[in-house]
Amino acid sequence: MIQGSIVALVTPMDSQGAVDFDSLGTLCEFHIEQGTDALVAVGTTGESATLSETEHCQVIKFVVDKVAGRIPVIAGTGSNSTSEAINLTQKAKEAGANACLIVTPYYNKPTQEGLYLHHKAIAEAVDIPQILYNVPGRTACDMLPETVGRLAKISNIVGVKEATGDLTRVTKLRDLTSPNFAIYTGDDASSREFCLLGGNGTITVTGNVAPRLVHEMIKAAIAGDTKIAAEIDHKLDALHSSLFIQANPIPVKWAVAEMGLIQKGIRLPLTWLSEECFETVRDAMRQAGVI
Repeated sequence: MIQGSIVALVTPMDSQGAVDFDSLGTLCEFHIEQGTDALVAVGTTGESATLSETEHCQVIKFVVDKVAGRIPVIAGTGSNSTSEAINLTQKAKEAGANACLIVTPYYNKPTQEGLYLHHKAIAEAVDIPQILYNVPGRTACDMLPETVGRLAKISNIVGVKEATGDLTRVTKLRDLTSPNFAIYTGDDASSREFCLLGGNGTITVTGNVAPRLVHEMIKAAIAGDTKIAAEIDHKLDALHSSLFIQANPIPVKWAVAEMGLIQKGIRLPLTWLSEECFETVRDAMRQAGVI
């Protein structure tokens, strides 16, 4: 089981929006040095929605090759088309990804049975560990714990990223799955409490900016060390909120650029962070000690 702080990696771009592979390599080395437990390539934070299929696969392959087995790489391969999700998942397997993160079909608004059949079809088509990704705030679709429980019976569906911020779901999901089924949060603000309740880690945006602190905080929470986890999380409180002052990944890309790790590039329809937000994010970065 992959546990701990799993960073949903930004995809660096130049001022024209082209993928900057040199900076992507720098980020991979930065996270390994800082103690990040695993990386997600081309998730929501990686601007998967605006990368072409070719770029999508290139980024996954690049991250896998750069990391070279030092930490696990999870590839974002979800789609609102089942056939497209199968294709992307197969290509991630061929690229050498350790697992795939597969978002619930967005926009379509499938039923719970449709969600079950969608993920079942991907799991049966591609023999790679797969992590379900439930983020109703973006998809207009909520995969209920009972549906996760059904899918958890499929051998290569190994976990779920629950990005609702609903802490009551930790216990519900654990009751409906086996102890070997990984339960991750996708909500940075409640990640400490989530892991103290029995979650296995976080798939984090904040970890792009403060990877060492997020790693140590989640490590303490998983170990049940309430005091240490709270002390570290207090330093991260402002980041957890300010990195969502505009739509993700707008603020986090600005922050990582402010750290000198990437260029000031983002792809439409997303735009660069509004100037009136700069000092709010800077203050949060100062509180976390990253600048």
